[in-house]
Amino acid sequence: MYGTMRLRFYRSRRTRLPQAGLQEAWQNLRDTSCAMSKMNFSWCIASLILLILLQGCANLPENLDLQVSHAFDRPEQTSLGHLAAQAAAHHGGDSGFFVQDTGRNAFLQRVALIEAAEKSIDAQYYIWNSDISGRYLARRLLLAADRGVRVRLLLDDFNIGGRDSLLAALDSHPNIEIRIYNPFAIREGPGRAVEAVGDFQRINRRMHNKTFVVDGAFGIVGGRNIGDEYFGLHPEVNFLDRDMLAAGPIVVDISGNFDRYWNSHAAYPVTNLAGKRLTPAQVEQHLVDARDSARDMQELTCKPPQHGDAALSAMREWLAQFEWAPAELVYSEPVPKALPSEDYPGATAVRLRELIQSSRNEVLIESAYLILADRQLEGIAPVTSRGVKVRAITNSLASNDLIGNHAGYARNRKNMLASGMELSELRPDGQICAACASDVTACDGDISLHAKTMVFDRSILYVGSFNINLRSIYFNGETTLIVHSPRLAARVAGSIESAMGPDNSWEVVLDKNAALQWEASDGTYRHEPATGWWRRFKAALVGLLPIEKYY
Repeated sequence: MYGTMRLRFYRSRRTRLPQAGLQEAWQNLRDTSCAMSKMNFSWCIASLILLILLQGCANLPENLDLQVSHAFDRPEQTSLGHLAAQAAAHHGGDSGFFVQDTGRNAFLQRVALIEAAEKSIDAQYYIWNSDISGRYLARRLLLAADRGVRVRLLLDDFNIGGRDSLLAALDSHPNIEIRIYNPFAIREGPGRAVEAVGDFQRINRRMHNKTFVVDGAFGIVGGRNIGDEYFGLHPEVNFLDRDMLAAGPIVVDISGNFDRYWNSHAAYPVTNLAGKRLTPAQVEQHLVDARDSARDMQELTCKPPQHGDAALSAMREWLAQFEWAPAELVYSEPVPKALPSEDYPGATAVRLRELIQSSRNEVLIESAYLILADRQLEGIAPVTSRGVKVRAITNSLASNDLIGNHAGYARNRKNMLASGMELSELRPDGQICAACASDVTACDGDISLHAKTMVFDRSILYVGSFNINLRSIYFNGETTLIVHSPRLAARVAGSIESAMGPDNSWEVVLDKNAALQWEASDGTYRHEPATGWWRRFKAALVGLLPIEKYY
């Protein structure tokens, strides 16, 4: 996360680790175990057998000493809680929301909440990068703990790999507790890839949720992980993404979601997993280094608040822009001890299906990945046949950070169009970049879609961590906020439609011969635009594999 104690999950889309599944397990095995150009065949086979035997001997320890804890539930005792209560008093039982559709607001509001925190911070993330923004936020969490704030940090294990002792150093702080979700038994090295295959059914289920709650008063739910590309700060690629900053009764539900995962048998205290431990002197040195945030401040292109008063003042200004409306939070259950069938959809998927089927006029979909198989398409066709317009935007092959996910989408792209859906694919050079970046110089690079947003009949808004793909439907832990607000729904719908425009996306259609073509302001294309033949070949090759459920 900072200095020499880095959680180096991934830096950009060009080096990004794919989500758990057969594709990456095989890739890791191939790269780490069988460099056939350097090893003879017998040695390769022996190495694989040894790895498999080691995996068979590796078992997670029983999570018996898990200390149950719960979210702070007395927000009225804090400055943030008092601020939120004053605003909520004028809106009955509704909750308040601010749409974080720019990276700048998403970053600054997280920092402001940390600086204003007095009692508790609960953060749950799939990925926490070790770049400028990731280090800066980690430092501020540590400084918050120094002033007495309880910090609980829950991280999915798929992007941690071998950094247990470093996390344990942070965990040694009396006010910081870190847990690792659904961990590997083998903590580092090529054995992890073998375990991903040998214990595939369990390892395949990841915590994709992203929630952030401070003093029980304000919460954030949405699509962003922690990293420069999510906050419009990356020099090469930035994500179009969306979160919701919330206040009011819904925050209790967001905290309930965190507690459900935090206290599950799948959440392991990092100290139970740490192998090599740091000496007390090493721990102290790391903590001393982490408290110096001057370097990261110099590298930031925006200047976040540096103390509680400034943070409260900023929160007061944002709170004045909140929209208040009824809302519901839906989340998938943590990994159960007895794993359910792979054909059993999670609660977030079930609720999404209900909203689609009950729509009367229009469904707008904005999803980084869009993978629908026959079962899902069977539900779309009856909706479009009764006159409901279903329009979706996802990544193009040129903007997608994962070829496998695009291949899964492309397998059924014609069938989606045949079902009555309208499809747009984001251009990596889209003009919309300026609307999401913290610094316009970030738009010198590419953009990629990471948002997971749906709008139903311009009256219901669905924002969260849920991609429209089979992994989110069947395997991942996901959290979604559903807001019943025509004002917010119309605003976000306008943003989605802007992204669908010809300067930002290619519209995908079928020509008179039922062949695909891509149309935009600069012309019509007969193949995946802005891509070379090699990338198109790789996507087509991966698309031959019937494993889109695991992308």
